Amino acid sequence: MAIDPESPQARIEDAGFDASGCGATIAAGSAAVGLLRGTPLLAAARIGANQIARELGGLSAAKRHAAELAADALHRALGGAARERAALAPAARRTLVAMSGGVDSAVAALLVARGGAEAVGVTLELWSDPENDGDLSCCSAQAVRGARELAHGLGMPHLSIDLRAEFRAGVVDHWLADHAAGLTPNPCVRCNGSVRLDAMLELAERLGSRTLATGHYARVHDGRLLRVAADEGKDQSYVLSALAPESLARLRFPLGEMRKPEVRELAVGAGLAVAGRRDSQDLCFLAGTRQDAFLERHGGIGARPGPVVDEEGNVLGEHAGAHPYTVGQRRGLGIGGVAPLYVLATDVRANTVTVGPRHQLLARGLSVRDVTLHRDGGSVDGLRVRAHGRKFACRLAQDLNAGRHPHVGVVLQAAAERTAPGQLACLYSGEVVVGYGTVASRG
Repeated sequence: MAIDPESPQARIEDAGFDASGCGATIAAGSAAVGLLRGTPLLAAARIGANQIARELGGLSAAKRHAAELAADALHRALGGAARERAALAPAARRTLVAMSGGVDSAVAALLVARGGAEAVGVTLELWSDPENDGDLSCCSAQAVRGARELAHGLGMPHLSIDLRAEFRAGVVDHWLADHAAGLTPNPCVRCNGSVRLDAMLELAERLGSRTLATGHYARVHDGRLLRVAADEGKDQSYVLSALAPESLARLRFPLGEMRKPEVRELAVGAGLAVAGRRDSQDLCFLAGTRQDAFLERHGGIGARPGPVVDEEGNVLGEHAGAHPYTVGQRRGLGIGGVAPLYVLATDVRANTVTVGPRHQLLARGLSVRDVTLHRDGGSVDGLRVRAHGRKFACRLAQDLNAGRHPHVGVVLQAAAERTAPGQLACLYSGEVVVGYGTVASRG
């Protein structure tokens, strides 16, 4: 596919296709190319399976897949060409909208369009694995197709970007390496902070849009910092905390002031097919795959039996491998007894899992490494170590200026359960995110 870079609308100069299969598939490919040639980029982004089928005079249900395959190929090529060569003139009313195929991003797109903006949808294909359930993933080929249908149903152009290589290198490989090292990472923070949203912001710039809207539950404070969403139960400030202030200045969160029931009600009222779709619970690249199976298949981290011990070193049982266990875990230890036991620590080199009663899990502080502070350390009064976990009252152990710091001590107001090394520590001043880092150890 060739785009004319001199055209203010990034017109498609030429397109071609290569296909083998049934006659309907070849005909659909030819029809897609005919629809593309000479068409402005954003008009081409409105072409879907329905238009391709109409161009062929209609297709039977048995042959509908041919139009869908042609539309998938068209949009994969269109997204790649737009990402590499598009240079649309700036348009003040144009907003790129991240669409995952779920209800939140669909309603975000609806609100952007209703607000009078020229909304353009974009979906990223981040992961492809035959072992996964693509319908449970927000970044699979199935999710891309569903998001495109939603966008077209709202009258919006839609682009998709194949970001699988970048996602593997920038997110999954780090997640695997951290698990092999005995850490408990949060890949969503890395994905949002350095892979996914950066790619969409870059595309927005190429499409002449300064802003990117998403379906996250968060708010922007003073134009450059994150603030907790109105619906604290759905708040996603934690997983967005690694975003640079420069990126936040260009982000819009239409759901930030809303609660989930309101979002679903809007989706029902607008007749969106995803109104009742349940939220995804797994990491997107797991999508129905067991974590231990994924670690073994993609990271070579398999079963390695070893002892479960107490803090004195007494052997209490056996585990199948230290890497799947995380600090604070209670279930799945396979150890009987009167009092419940919790994982206190893991050591992948010694291949041990140390357990004990809950009181041994409590600590009054923790060490955080690679810390970024957007404000001086004296403003910090809260800490969150899980995406939807409790916020703990705290202060920093040192007087620090805004900036980067290799190690920071965090003192908790009251003892709390230890946090697994590798998890993100999100630092708050009231409702505002003022810093983040990675948990190194307990205090």
